[in-house]
Amino acid sequence: MCFTSLFVALDIIGAIPVYLSLTRDIPSEDRNSVVNTSMAVAFVVAIVFVFVGKTVFHHLGITLYDFRIAGGLILLLIALSDLHGGPDTVKKTSASTGIVPLAVPLITGPAMLTALILQVGQNGYWITTGALILNYLIAWVLLKNCDSVQRVMGKEGTVIASKIAALLLAAIAVSMIRGGFFEAVSAYRVGS
Repeated sequence: MCFTSLFVALDIIGAIPVYLSLTRDIPSEDRNSVVNTSMAVAFVVAIVFVFVGKTVFHHLGITLYDFRIAGGLILLLIALSDLHGGPDTVKKTSASTGIVPLAVPLITGPAMLTALILQVGQNGYWITTGALILNYLIAWVLLKNCDSVQRVMGKEGTVIASKIAALLLAAIAVSMIRGGFFEAVSAYRVGS
C-alpha cells in the first residue's frame, strides 16, 4: 500500500512528456546530468520532509487528520486539474531545469509530500523511506530511458497512463478527506 500510494502520487509516467518538453533543447548527453540533478534534489527534499514533517506540524499545531483533509483537498485539485487539462509546462529550458520545475514540484511536489506524511503516520519512517527509495529508483531509471519509454508507450499511451494515475490520485484524495473527517469527528467526541 505504501509503495503504491507513493507511486501514484509521483506519477512518473505522466512526468515523462513534461520532462521531454523541458529538455528538448538540451543535448542528449547532457540530459543524464539533468536527470541526476533532478532526482538528487527531489530525493533530498522528500527525505527531509519524511523526518521533519511531523515536527513542523507539531509546532504549527496541525494534527494528522487536519493534514489528511487539507492534503486530500490539494491532491483532489491536482488530480482534477490533470484529468481536466493537464499541467502547464514551461517551454523555456534553463540551467536550473533539473531543479525547478523537474525536481520540485514535478517529482517531489504537493502530492508526494502529502502522501509521504500520511504514509509515515500509517507505516512508520523506515517502510515509508524504503518505498520512497524504490519509487525514486524506478523514476530515475524511467527518466534516464524516457525516450525508449515514450517510444514503447507512445505519446497517447503516456497521456492515458497519466490520466489513470490522476484518477487513482483523486480516489486516494477522497479517501484521505473521508478518513480525516471521521478521525476529526472521533477525536472531537472523545474530547467532549
